[in-house]
Amino acid sequence: VNARYGNGILYPESIKNDAINKARQFQNIFPSKSRPSSRAAFLFDWGGEPLWKSEFESVLSETDALLGSSCGPFFCGESFTAADIAWVPFLERYAAQLPCFHDGLNPRDATTYPHLNKWYEAMETTVPAYACRVRGNPSSWRKVLTMAGYGNGGVPPAVVGRMDDLGAEEGRVQTEEERCRDQGLWDEYRETRPYLAETPSAEAGRVLLGNREAIVVDTLKRAGALEGKGIPLDEKGLDEAMRALATILIYGDEEDGRYDEIGTASKEANDVDGVFAMAKFL
Repeated sequence: VNARYGNGILYPESIKNDAINKARQFQNIFPSKSRPSSRAAFLFDWGGEPLWKSEFESVLSETDALLGSSCGPFFCGESFTAADIAWVPFLERYAAQLPCFHDGLNPRDATTYPHLNKWYEAMETTVPAYACRVRGNPSSWRKVLTMAGYGNGGVPPAVVGRMDDLGAEEGRVQTEEERCRDQGLWDEYRETRPYLAETPSAEAGRVLLGNREAIVVDTLKRAGALEGKGIPLDEKGLDEAMRALATILIYGDEEDGRYDEIGTASKEANDVDGVFAMAKFL
C-alpha cells in the first residue's frame, strides 16, 4: 500500500520504526477483554453491557499521552503516517459513541485530552482523503448502538437520550467558516478526481441518486421501527423523497446563496412529503 498509493509517506525512512511501533501500541492500550464486534468494537463486555467509564478513560488517557510524546498533532509528529491509519477507525468511532455511554466522557474534550483533540482536528482538516472519503458519519456510528448483534445486550434509555442530544448539535447549520474549510478540503481532494461533483453536498446528492434503489429496499425492511417519523414507507414515496433530497443537495435552496436558474426544482423539492425526515434518517 505504501509503495502503490502512499508515495513513501506512510513509512518515511527517517521515522519508519516509530510508525511501526506507534501502530503496535494500539494492542496494548485498547481494552483486551471486550466483546468482539464488526461495528462496535472495544465498547461492550461479554455480557453485552458497556464497559466501565474508568476503562474508557484509561484508554483515552494513554492514547493522549502517546500522542503527547510526539512533536506534532499526529502519532509520529508533524507527519501523517501508517500509525494514524491503524488508529483512526477506532478513535473515530470512540468520538461518536463514547459520549452516549457515560456522562462527561468525551474523547474530544480539549481540556482533558488536549493531544487527542488536536489529532482529531488534524485528521479532519489537513488530510483531505480522510475528511472527504474515508471518515464515517458520527450519526451512523451511533445508530449501530441501537442494532442487535453488534456487541450490545440491549440499549439503555439513557444512551438513546444522549444520541438525540448529539444528533441535534451535529444537525445545526454550518458557519461560513466551516463551509469554506470543507470546500477547501474538497477542492484539494478532487484535484486528481475530476469525476467528482464540485461540492461535497452535490457529490452526496449524486451518490444518493445512484444508490436510491438499494436504500429503498433497506428502508422498507425497517419500516416497523420508522413508523411515525415522517418518512414515506412505500416504494414510490421513498423514491420521490430521495430524488427531492438529492435535488436540494445538488442545487441548494433559496437561503444558501447557491440558488441558480434550476432553483425552481429545489424550491418544489422542499415541499415533497418526507424529504427532510428522510434526510434526518439517512
